[in-house]
Amino acid sequence: MSERLDDTFAALSDPTRRAAIALLCEQPLRSSDLAEALGISRPTMSRHLKVLRQAGLVEEEIAQADARERLYQVRRASFAHLREWLDEVEAFWGEQLAAFKTHAERKDRRR
Repeated sequence: MSERLDDTFAALSDPTRRAAIALLCEQPLRSSDLAEALGISRPTMSRHLKVLRQAGLVEEEIAQADARERLYQVRRASFAHLREWLDEVEAFWGEQLAAFKTHAERKDRRR
């Protein structure tokens, strides 16, 4: 899981790729539509999509109307390992904060 998580964080470390993911969460889009919406060139968008595909965060599908056209969409299941990790971190800090609160309240009672 660690390697997948590293790949996910590396892919999402770029603000353009995060913006692309946000747009793709709304609907599948062509690379050219993403490039236009994000104000970047098509070759640059293609490089970003390659990183997202390699990390398993997006997938491409051949458009039914034109076999030369590719639609990109988010692979929602690929975010499950990220959610699991976030849940673990949240649980850890929840426990730590609860322990600190208990400790702080005990000290207050002693005064």
